[in-house]
Amino acid sequence: MYTGARVLLALGICTLTATGCSLKGNMNTAAPKDMESTPLIARSILYGNPDRASPKLSPDGAQLAFLAEDSGVMNVWVAPADQPDAARVVTQDRKRGIRSFSWAYTSDHILYPQDKDGDENWHIYATDIKTGQTKDLTPIDGIQARIQEISHKFPGQILLAINDRTRELHDIYRVDLVTGHRELIQKNDGYRDFTTDDDYRVRLATRMTPDGGSEIFKPADGGDWTLFTRIPPEDSLTTSAIGFDKSGNTLYMIDSRNRDTAGIFTWNMETNAQKLLSANPRADVGGLLMHPTENTIQAVAFNYDRKQWDILDDAVRADMSYLKTVASGDVEVTSRTLDDKHWIVAYLMDSGPVRYYHYDRTARNARFLFTNRRQLEGLPLTKMHPVTIKSRDGLNLVSYLSLPVWSDRNGRPKEPLPLVLVVHGGPWARDSWGFDPTHQWLTNRGYAALSVNFRGSTGLGKKHLNAGNFEWAGRMHDDLIDAVTWAIDQKIADPGKVAIFGGSYGGYATLVGLTFTPDVFCCGVDIVGPSNLITLLESIPPYWKPMMDMFTSRVGDPRTEQGRKLLEERSPLNHVAKIKRPLLIAQGANDPRVKQAESDQIVSAMKSKGIPVTYVLFPDEGHGFARPENRMAFYAVAEEFLARHLNGRFEPIGSAFTGAVITAPAGTDQLPGLEAALKKG
Repeated sequence: MYTGARVLLALGICTLTATGCSLKGNMNTAAPKDMESTPLIARSILYGNPDRASPKLSPDGAQLAFLAEDSGVMNVWVAPADQPDAARVVTQDRKRGIRSFSWAYTSDHILYPQDKDGDENWHIYATDIKTGQTKDLTPIDGIQARIQEISHKFPGQILLAINDRTRELHDIYRVDLVTGHRELIQKNDGYRDFTTDDDYRVRLATRMTPDGGSEIFKPADGGDWTLFTRIPPEDSLTTSAIGFDKSGNTLYMIDSRNRDTAGIFTWNMETNAQKLLSANPRADVGGLLMHPTENTIQAVAFNYDRKQWDILDDAVRADMSYLKTVASGDVEVTSRTLDDKHWIVAYLMDSGPVRYYHYDRTARNARFLFTNRRQLEGLPLTKMHPVTIKSRDGLNLVSYLSLPVWSDRNGRPKEPLPLVLVVHGGPWARDSWGFDPTHQWLTNRGYAALSVNFRGSTGLGKKHLNAGNFEWAGRMHDDLIDAVTWAIDQKIADPGKVAIFGGSYGGYATLVGLTFTPDVFCCGVDIVGPSNLITLLESIPPYWKPMMDMFTSRVGDPRTEQGRKLLEERSPLNHVAKIKRPLLIAQGANDPRVKQAESDQIVSAMKSKGIPVTYVLFPDEGHGFARPENRMAFYAVAEEFLARHLNGRFEPIGSAFTGAVITAPAGTDQLPGLEAALKKG
């Protein structure tokens, strides 16, 4: 299943947290009447590793693989497809945990990426499930590898993109799963990425243009390339080639040119004829259901405030209709066998764990497998309410509000509550409806939680996306303030108790909130947020350089005098003296996107001016917290911080630092629990 265009979600955080759903009907207990009768949900239930996650059938349908803990670390387990409880662990990761994997078409090999302490220098590993042997297919120091293509036509080989020749560019290699032998099939002479097909042919090459647009090329005689199509700057994040059908003659493109929202198109490579398959007036393409061998698009997902499917192929219409009757929640087909007789189906909801089913298409029967987090079942979990908020200049801000279960009256609280504004990363990403552990954590502690798809967010059309150009700390922040104003006017938020919380771009927004609008928020939590936009852009990873023009055309250009002036004006570091509310900063020491220096320099500036700040640093993490021990430590600190300034309830830090690698370079005296936990060791 395709889940989105190949675009850069530049500063987004990826951590192993849960998405979830409930049983058909209501698996949760009746809503408690007050906070005192509502149990405190342990952080470990919300932020620890899931029990079982990401089940996938082998291509031949004989085996089922999934992620689960082995010695406290997430690894891949494999079982007979009809006996999931007979699973055995096949990988041996002992530190960061495996967060994603794929089956090879041999049905005997598991493929997965892994980096070192969050540095994002991904290597690709292949585990032979029969022998238990794991081979690093990319044993080259300092490189970053990506899976380019896995084809059923060549079960024992895959295509990898590797930046071993020059760190800025990824060449395409054909790699043998057993021997590890690599054959260079496409040298990269300056392209952002390539599009390949099932025959392992390199069909298209894409590069950025100086104005922030892009050009797609196709092969020409003599090894050269010829221009295929141009994508203007305003469409560069909403238009891309995504692959070919079985014949190789039909290209699929997600395309927003000459329209606002991106639809899915076919493009005949012989005649150049183009055809719109599906589009939605309010949302971009948000997912595709594709046949496993024919590569035909059978259904298209669109997500405005909730996900909806447009069924294109009658061959799956009855299946999708039946699956809606099995359980509540949004239906996702997450795995299909090569003969397409068996599927894995996930049901996603906002107030419970993911439910996974093994669906037999021939018998039209879905057999329950497991949920991803059993401990969530039966807990008083909150609903997520989609709301649309008008910005001051008329944009629709699709947002999501969660309230404590004891106070929720159809999306409005009994009385105004402390509010935490949770700002997503990216910023070229979006918030969506579903189980959100941070919303559940905050509401269980007594706060309202609000997430806003401010301008610059994706999925809602290019007008909404492009309205964020050059608006970091400008109108993008105005949207957040407008959302806070709305929450206060609606008697949802107590105006004296509004916090801002976010990671990556959301961390930057937190710093902006406390510097540009210092009287709005009573405190802020910044996770790996940039403080200086010039140093941010001048220290991007080398493999992002082919996309530098995308940054400069949307954020600001540090190579020009005008651009540097804008970036300086929009950098919280240059407004530190305005901070007058408490701030918690968390950083991974190995973050390749937002370097540690981004947090170090604002902490140093605050200390030099005598402004209190609490700073926690994780030496074995990168852009976010992959190790559950570190997640437990961070959220324990954040929980005490928020309780101190919002007067919510909290679970003491206690033993939350067990197994974590955490230091606190500043501000331990601001949080007694943090200071005590560090002394305890």
